[in-house]
Amino acid sequence: MAKKKQVKTNAIRLVEQKKIAYTEHEYEWDENHLGATAIFDQIPGSEQRIFKTLVAVGNVTGPLVAVIPGENELDLKKLAKVSGNKKVEMLHLRELEATTGYIRGGCSPIGMKKLFPTYLDQIAENYEQIIISAGKRGLQMELAPQAICQLTNGKFVAIKV
Repeated sequence: MAKKKQVKTNAIRLVEQKKIAYTEHEYEWDENHLGATAIFDQIPGSEQRIFKTLVAVGNVTGPLVAVIPGENELDLKKLAKVSGNKKVEMLHLRELEATTGYIRGGCSPIGMKKLFPTYLDQIAENYEQIIISAGKRGLQMELAPQAICQLTNGKFVAIKV
């Protein structure tokens, strides 16, 4: 029986190109439950370390990326302040793929079509490794939060509710 070849996402290609250590985590996904918390049971011990990627739009900067713990909500006022915007709102879901190259449930902060301003919630600094989307549904990657900042020119800031 032939081994199924894993398709590499833009996020994985970029991490490998920069020779950054990472671990892949595959999981089963359901169209009706695409949130980060749906993964908790499938990757044991990951509850606090799974982070979700959200894309917002600032009135000054345009698209920007927020990476926050999976069970938290994004504070749009805090994001606006740290990003130099007066107002920030979530990017419309129908614009996500055209803007980032990724779809809902598989959006990684790494390897988007363009390098957007990226902000990781400061709690990420407390972990040696966090788990983020690897760029497609059913695939997560675990790596150092500092590596994510390095790849995205990201900043650690307080942006969760």
